[in-house]
Amino acid sequence: MTSKNTATWMLILHCHLPYVRHPEHEEFLEENWLFEAVTETYLPVIEAFNRLAAKGVDFKVTVSLSPTLCEMLSDELLQKRCARYVEKRVQLCEKEVKRLGGTEFEHAARLYYNRFQHLQKNYGKDACSAVPAGLKQLSGSGHVELITSAATHAILPLCQNSLSASAQIEQGCRCFEKHFGRRPEGLWMPECAYSEEISPLLRNAGIRYSFLESHGALLADPPPAAGVFAPISTPEGIAMFARDPCSSKQVWSSDEGYPGDPVYREFYRDAGFDAPYEYIRPFLNPHGKRHQLGLKYHRITGDTPEKLPYDPVAAQDRARTHAHHFNRQLKKQVEELSGYMETDPVIVSPYDAELFGHWWLEGPLFLETVLEQMHATGSPVRAGSPSDCLSKTTNLQQSSPSTSTWGYEGHYDIWVSEDNDWIHRHLYVAEREMGHIAARYGNAGGITGRAVRQCIRELMLAQSSDWPFLINVGSATQYARQRINTHLGNFLRLSAQLRSDEVNVVELAEMERRHNIFSDINADIAAGP
Repeated sequence: MTSKNTATWMLILHCHLPYVRHPEHEEFLEENWLFEAVTETYLPVIEAFNRLAAKGVDFKVTVSLSPTLCEMLSDELLQKRCARYVEKRVQLCEKEVKRLGGTEFEHAARLYYNRFQHLQKNYGKDACSAVPAGLKQLSGSGHVELITSAATHAILPLCQNSLSASAQIEQGCRCFEKHFGRRPEGLWMPECAYSEEISPLLRNAGIRYSFLESHGALLADPPPAAGVFAPISTPEGIAMFARDPCSSKQVWSSDEGYPGDPVYREFYRDAGFDAPYEYIRPFLNPHGKRHQLGLKYHRITGDTPEKLPYDPVAAQDRARTHAHHFNRQLKKQVEELSGYMETDPVIVSPYDAELFGHWWLEGPLFLETVLEQMHATGSPVRAGSPSDCLSKTTNLQQSSPSTSTWGYEGHYDIWVSEDNDWIHRHLYVAEREMGHIAARYGNAGGITGRAVRQCIRELMLAQSSDWPFLINVGSATQYARQRINTHLGNFLRLSAQLRSDEVNVVELAEMERRHNIFSDINADIAAGP
């Protein structure tokens, strides 16, 4: 039994978006994914953490930044387009305040107007770059522990061979070092996908810890004595922290968790579809097709098409109430665990960061209130990090985790389904070909070296878990298929040109211009350790 009745709560925010950048178009709708995440999630969460730090709140959270996201945030073209996105939203919000003035939607309209004015005034053209800069500052102050992920968020166990998975891991570490000046200690395995082949690759990259879905630990061999409430060590010495299903479900589930409360903002009602077309047309994409603009004026209300007006004040009060409830549940959970655990429990709550702010508008306030109250009340639960935990633990139980993901029912069905399983046979052919290219041309310079490096970029971009996911859920399906076909097509053309010793320089330059991720990538990444 633990005598002090204490626990460490680990909040893990995984920040990831697929690499979407289209210099060949003046505007491209899917680039809004980045701009929405920056303005609705990343900056609001960073600002919440900064307010807590300014108040002297003792907290530490872990933030995983995928390499694709880091590369987009530092890209000059996307930085300029994000500034334009904010400017257009300010213009639209000014019109909306006038249009909805005196109606029951006025308070929500002013909320958006004030938010985008704040973003424009405080960040200007630097909204994208402010994200890594803000997190780096919070890391320096000891409030945020930063970790990386695989290069393009590939499902590591689905890579055809260890060389391909190793390249994804190593490039993720190098990209982190490029942006933050040091190698990472932790790595978020995309979709928490684990198999026994991955642990040695993490060790080779110098990774100290990672995270598992609950059953990845509970079905480990031998079963961990503390269940999911203490890290275990793989045979290769990688510390694995397992997700706590209770605290995660309270927040993550839209049906049973907090975000589904009827007072909160309804995500799927948007001015982009509700406002008069001619009025909203200047703010739509160049093709004029209606799409979400981020201005949503209704509350969830319930399972009904008749949605009530959104009340920001009531929603904020509800977020604080839910934060208090979350802390009470954590305290109760710790009290129950203390009855049979010999060590202080570790409660791991990982979430996709975009839940907070983008999907759940009130999410950043919820997190801020949870952390502030946890500090103010002298709770037996403290917000800590994996490194803190490992520095106090000298003898982890060694166990071999089970193959697992945090996808639907814990399996790989989402990424290998009837709709998208065709992708993998093409990826496997390309991965084998990449091995041959690296072995034969890996040390080449000049045009040949450029072609080899672009082959690596195209293959890695094709390996992204986002494309099969989008196809499976039926969202942006055409775009996802297009991206897979584009990257694999580029790879196959370049590999054929390399084999014939006739690289098309003009075609190569255009690929480099459009798909410029990892500008400093080295061909040794494809040759293995």
